Amino acid sequence: MLQISLDLRAEADEFRALLETLDTADWSRPTPFMNWTPWDVVAHLHFFDNVSLQAATDADAFAATRDKFIADIRGGLSGTEQTRRALQQFDQVELLARWHKTCVELCEVLGTSDPKRRLPWFGPDMGVQMFTTARYMETWAHAQDVYDLLAAPRTHTDRIKNIATIGVKTFGWTYINRKLDIPGEPPHVRLTAPSGATWEWNETNTTDRVEGDAVEFCHVVTQGRNIADTRLEVHGDVAKSWMSIAQCFAGGPVDPPKPGERVGNRG
Repeated sequence: MLQISLDLRAEADEFRALLETLDTADWSRPTPFMNWTPWDVVAHLHFFDNVSLQAATDADAFAATRDKFIADIRGGLSGTEQTRRALQQFDQVELLARWHKTCVELCEVLGTSDPKRRLPWFGPDMGVQMFTTARYMETWAHAQDVYDLLAAPRTHTDRIKNIATIGVKTFGWTYINRKLDIPGEPPHVRLTAPSGATWEWNETNTTDRVEGDAVEFCHVVTQGRNIADTRLEVHGDVAKSWMSIAQCFAGGPVDPPKPGERVGNRG
């Protein structure tokens, strides 16, 4: 099994355990992310885990789903509304069960796939490793929406290195996605993992660098936090520019929350 598929399964299991503690009323409360409710969060994960399963097992079915989704977007029906319409018949209990079952199946399929295999997606095809890592990042980031809603503490593990790595690798993408020139070489990144280990990326750079807690870095690149609300040390104009708009996920450019808008617990 690919390690990243095991990481995704572990993240899904932890999120399910949190969701099982919610009261019925909690499922319809708006989270700090686009006012999505926990039901919306799980519906989003389930919808795209299911589409991911199609991409891995039935290319024709995936193509049909992708084409309809894009056509509906162009017709004015947002992705969020499409998800709601597709799953509106399920209450939170059934939706949670369906999402977790699909995610477990997806982990099994991806985990036993040839790592060199490429899978179709809404943008360019992706290798299995990156494809699975993207699903991990989505699950981790959207789980944080619910942790923030509940003001609940969260215990992180070194699995988040998957997200930190994507965050570093999408330095250039952050600018390209906004039709901006890449301002310079990628900053040096030095982070402290939950275990206390030190992780480093890119060449040593005395001018531009980002240092600090890996969890906070992951929050910034997934846009769960504004850089101003973290204790990360950001040195140099390029690093400061990047951290102000960092985006490690696909789709159109999205701005991070405003300072003080999403603080949550320190974790």
